[in-house]
Amino acid sequence: MREANPGSRGSGTEQPDGPDADRTATRQHRQLTVAVRDALRDLNIQLSLLNRRFGNRAELRDIDWTCLDLINRHGPLSPTALGKLAGVHPATLTGILDRLQKAGWIARDRDPDSADRRAVTLRPVRDRNPQLYQLFSGMNQRMDEICADYTDAELEVIADFLRRTSAAGNESAEELAH
Repeated sequence: MREANPGSRGSGTEQPDGPDADRTATRQHRQLTVAVRDALRDLNIQLSLLNRRFGNRAELRDIDWTCLDLINRHGPLSPTALGKLAGVHPATLTGILDRLQKAGWIARDRDPDSADRRAVTLRPVRDRNPQLYQLFSGMNQRMDEICADYTDAELEVIADFLRRTSAAGNESAEELAH
């Protein structure tokens, strides 16, 4: 477990009362919020770098990897649904799917439930996933080590924060799309 900040308890310093205490708390909250935003920006940069290097190793473009990850996590799904999740134009998506299929990452199966004979369902080729797991094993191991330092309750708060941050990112991306 992480140790509590030694200066946070029993420091012997007097805390201001009334309006001064409110201003101090507001200023500290604002500073912590900025620190969280800065940390998220740093995380975004590091994950982008990791994904680019991963993509180079797996011979996948960034957008191809994004689409493959969405198919692995949410599939099987239609090209229309994937396009919405990835925020990709249908014409662009066709090229992405062609590359993923040619490389053996996905399969396009005819949709038996559709009246449209051209309708397909995208599904991942799970036999290829061990290659992905191997490439991400270093990051997964490091994440396991970091998570081991937190209690279950702390991990619940972190997971909630990340889900809510992801939802905020999704909403912001939707706003920019229109």
